[in-house]
Amino acid sequence: MAFWKPGAARPEPLSLEVDRGAEGGRLVTYNRDENLALAAQRSRLPIFTCRDAILFLVETRATTVLVGQTGCGKTTQVPQYLAEAGWCAGGRMVACTQPRRVAAQTIAARVAEEMGTPLGQDVGYAVRFENVCTPGTTKIQFCTDGVLLRELMDDPLLTKYGVVMVDEAHERSLATDALLGLLKKIQRRRPDLRVVIASATIQAETFAEFFDTRNVDLKPALGPAALAPDARVPSREPGIVSVEGRAHSVAIHYLSKPAPDYVKAAVAAALDVHRGEAPGDVLIFLTGEDEIEEACEMLREAWARESAGETGLSDRREPRSLPSGAAKSRGDGPNGSVRPRALSVTPLYAGLPPAAQTAAFAPAPRHTRKVVVASNVAETSVTIEGVAYVVDCLFAKKKNYDAARSAETLLAAPVSRAAANQRAGRAGRARPGACFRLCTEPDFARLPEQETPEIVRSDLASLVLQLKHLGIDNIVHFEWLSPPPAANMLKAIELLYALGALDDDARLTSPLGTRLAELPLEPQLGKALLASDALGCVSEMLTVAAYLQVAHVWQSSRGRQKALDEARDRFAVAEGDAVTFLNVRRAWERVGGARGGAKARAFTDKNMLSRRALVRASDVREQLSKHVERFGFFTSPSASRSDRVPRDPDPVRRAMASGFFANAATLAPHGGGADGCAFRSVRGGATLYVHPGSVLFRARPACVVYVSAVRTGKEYMRDVTSVDPEWLPELAPHFYATRNKSGAEPPPDGAFRF
Repeated sequence: MAFWKPGAARPEPLSLEVDRGAEGGRLVTYNRDENLALAAQRSRLPIFTCRDAILFLVETRATTVLVGQTGCGKTTQVPQYLAEAGWCAGGRMVACTQPRRVAAQTIAARVAEEMGTPLGQDVGYAVRFENVCTPGTTKIQFCTDGVLLRELMDDPLLTKYGVVMVDEAHERSLATDALLGLLKKIQRRRPDLRVVIASATIQAETFAEFFDTRNVDLKPALGPAALAPDARVPSREPGIVSVEGRAHSVAIHYLSKPAPDYVKAAVAAALDVHRGEAPGDVLIFLTGEDEIEEACEMLREAWARESAGETGLSDRREPRSLPSGAAKSRGDGPNGSVRPRALSVTPLYAGLPPAAQTAAFAPAPRHTRKVVVASNVAETSVTIEGVAYVVDCLFAKKKNYDAARSAETLLAAPVSRAAANQRAGRAGRARPGACFRLCTEPDFARLPEQETPEIVRSDLASLVLQLKHLGIDNIVHFEWLSPPPAANMLKAIELLYALGALDDDARLTSPLGTRLAELPLEPQLGKALLASDALGCVSEMLTVAAYLQVAHVWQSSRGRQKALDEARDRFAVAEGDAVTFLNVRRAWERVGGARGGAKARAFTDKNMLSRRALVRASDVREQLSKHVERFGFFTSPSASRSDRVPRDPDPVRRAMASGFFANAATLAPHGGGADGCAFRSVRGGATLYVHPGSVLFRARPACVVYVSAVRTGKEYMRDVTSVDPEWLPELAPHFYATRNKSGAEPPPDGAFRF
């Protein structure tokens, strides 16, 4: 693997990093100073020197933009500084939002430990379906930005908060962008509310400009009482404070020519580093679980062959143009250190169990170099001690919403230059390092400067529903940091109208629209749950809705696909995934559920089910049950004729069709094949396939509805339920018509007009 360092010898400067959590699962937190007293740990953080400057800006400015590298301490320390400075007086709280639930939970636990208080007392967290706070006692609340959005429905001015800190704002998630726009509106009515935005350098000016309201007349919004002569109104010009981090210089290397396969190129680069570089661990960035496991296997096999005297992936040559000061000999490294002779390979991605993740953080044995192959969860959210070399494929899996097909694509796409710089910075955490980018320098220069905001590539139905519930009827003129595409907005309004959540004037309906907005579910799934009341299957739909909220009901099938298929077949029914979930829960409850002990663990192991997912689904179901009971729904289970299926599975299937009638597909003629049966969407006629993870993958139902569609090479339907095609015009007559106005017969192949 040949690398070269173009231009001057001086390493390329890196942009500042900001903490980011995982895409899912639970990440192991790392604390390099865990052997020190907590007070000593806090004083060693770079942000400690900026404490007074931060508090001064918060006192005098309505909005403060905080720039800080990963590890500077902004997430854990700033909320404590604010509480210590009196911003929690009078029973108010400090809120710190996170894009992901895992980050909110783990950070809250760390801050509670530093403050010497039990989690849930002075420090708590709130995520969807889980609230660990004590009203009247909690001073600092870590929460997801989505949870704070829902709090706005009950308290539009966030009166119980003195300061709201929006952390990881540079990620520009859908909920974060909406929250920023709403906070700007709230500040016009509440001049005492302070907003702190933690951001990367590249977007600090963007946030400051957005919140600069010096030229906006606040008198109509505030009223005369709020503008009394003795009222303390802060400056509406945002302040920016930058915190220095602890990163060392990182030498950047590029390929001399493009690599046709970045997985093989990453493996070859890591082997080259191991053969010729000074001591230091290697961190490889790839896009997902499959690529990571493949690369780990290739590394182990290649090094095993080389250790046995065979040839590896590439010839045994020294990498060219090594970083300045790196040892180029095959003997001793700098300061007499011996170049590692053994190789230890470990994966790191959010779906790994915590015990497996720990191996990525454990120090390598003596004379052993550790290679960690990770997804983008290692970009900024964790610190792996000992990493001196980064190999970056410059790709990540990204979701994009296609409004024309109402489907998401999940494909590997190039990262931005800002994300690449964050990845490179992992090599400079504890010492000078090197980053090997698997592209040429001209290709790197053509990458986008920063990531595309999620709001321009997402389905907006849930967001529009929430904004309507908050009384924002003119969505188009809402103050967005980045305006969403008109096509995505129109598609969201059309769907909500079809569901009955909006009336002819695009206003929220009552009670259906209001209830949909109050349910912490996607609108279509919420409609299915609400429709179950009339169908007499509320209990069953609560189970289905809860199981659709957990990521992985079944354990990973890598290398065990046959065993997984056999385990799934024990619960599978021809009605589809929704009724299959009912069978799983019924069997899980028979062995004791979360309190089943050894018997329940044996059950999950035998059937390749994730115990953590099943426990989580039970918790979610309990929360959803409280929501629908407020609507007056009867949540007792229906009588069962057997242990395999409910008394009649049709009500559950009809409820699913009531919510997901827009996601219907009919079996295409001669659509069978090795990759499953082909279906034709009733909207637009797109060709769809049942996802291999569905129990209907090999089945041939005449008509199905699906929860989501994602394109990964092919367009797959996930969480599929078979339905009677005659139900669709019956359940959604405003959406479907089996005959056109002239009385012609329906279109062929079971398609419907709407």
